[in-house]
Amino acid sequence: MTVGIAFSIKSNLGISPVSTIPYTMTVIWGVEIGIATIIFHCILVLIQFILLKDKFGMKNLSQIPIGIIFGFFTSFSVYLLSFIPESTSFLISLIYMVISIFTIAFGIFLYLPPNLIPLAGEGAMQAVSIVFDKKFSNVKIGFDVTMVVISAITCLFFIHSSGSVGLGTIISAVFVGMALKLIVKLYTAFTGKTVDLKSM
Repeated sequence: MTVGIAFSIKSNLGISPVSTIPYTMTVIWGVEIGIATIIFHCILVLIQFILLKDKFGMKNLSQIPIGIIFGFFTSFSVYLLSFIPESTSFLISLIYMVISIFTIAFGIFLYLPPNLIPLAGEGAMQAVSIVFDKKFSNVKIGFDVTMVVISAITCLFFIHSSGSVGLGTIISAVFVGMALKLIVKLYTAFTGKTVDLKSM
């Protein structure tokens, strides 16, 4: 998933929705992307604590060390991709974005079915879904849209540009889910096994 995030940054078309706020922190305040990701994950865990109250448990708290690891790998992935040539055309940027979409989708495919400890983003969505009795998929759409709007407004206010939000953000929001469904279908066709992605 972090490799996919790094490719979305490399494309210069706009970062994937869930990472727009951390990348906004990077663009505006110069906070290193991994540190920004960790801070954002901690804020999301705090939101879960406020929403869930006595239902908040160790599984929720465990999202903090997971967020630290995720932040580290985000920085590491960005570093790895620093050796890849910068985009010189819209076509190359689009190729980077397609790679981003499929690597994020494949990361979700590997990470969600075991249902161990969710990332703080999914954890916050689950908390909202539980407290307000809303379908998770609808909460996810609302969450993604909210993150994008907050990032766009913040960037417009501080740097007078769209910053972390762009065409690639919209493309990612639409096509990551479709890519995930394609990966699941291919996996089922080749192995005969099904994958439970009800949480999506």
